[in-house]
Amino acid sequence: MGELDWFPLWNSLRIAAVSTAIVFFAGIALAYYVARLPRLVKGVADVILTLPLVLPPTVVGYLLLRLLGPKRILGAWALRVLGLRLTMTWWSAIIATAVVVFPLMYRTARGAFESFDETLAQAGQTLGLSNTYIFWRIRMPVCRQGILAGTVLTFARALGEYGATSMIAGYTPGRTATVSTTVYQLWRTDNDALALRWVLVNVAISAAVLLAVNLLERRKGAA
Repeated sequence: MGELDWFPLWNSLRIAAVSTAIVFFAGIALAYYVARLPRLVKGVADVILTLPLVLPPTVVGYLLLRLLGPKRILGAWALRVLGLRLTMTWWSAIIATAVVVFPLMYRTARGAFESFDETLAQAGQTLGLSNTYIFWRIRMPVCRQGILAGTVLTFARALGEYGATSMIAGYTPGRTATVSTTVYQLWRTDNDALALRWVLVNVAISAAVLLAVNLLERRKGAA
């Protein structure tokens, strides 16, 4: 049957963790500002920021390759100026994953902010509190359950990302392999037994994540 090489799991976890951290702050910041825009502008911004959610991951991967490839605009610049290759490395997967999962964090955070009772912020302003204080000490605590649930779902989606990741980072054992790409490669080489073991690992992690989301939603409902 073969022994499990745990690198794909470790690599998937670090890619998911870093990409989730990136989109956590980017998603919250953009959700906060977009929610305050005029209706027409908000609609246009929503379409742009949510587009990766409805595009096939392989299409996202293709567009990223057109942008980050070593002979493309950003890719060529990064390679020439920084000596940094933006494709076929493990950190390339972070870029692809962050783009794919960003809409999840953004939509969840925006929904949480739009359900916030603005009279609480207005009361804080009458007391002379700064907008920064109101955001971190009033708005975020009130919206924390929805944002936490969105963060957990974002991490789960990042952990299982395959399409864009496989196109921009490829599959190199010990370097860029993730759980998802490993399952595909094992299946492609007729190693069904080992592929099934990785599938079970992925199912166990996903079940734990969904349990965490359910607990957060239950706490939100009880609050």
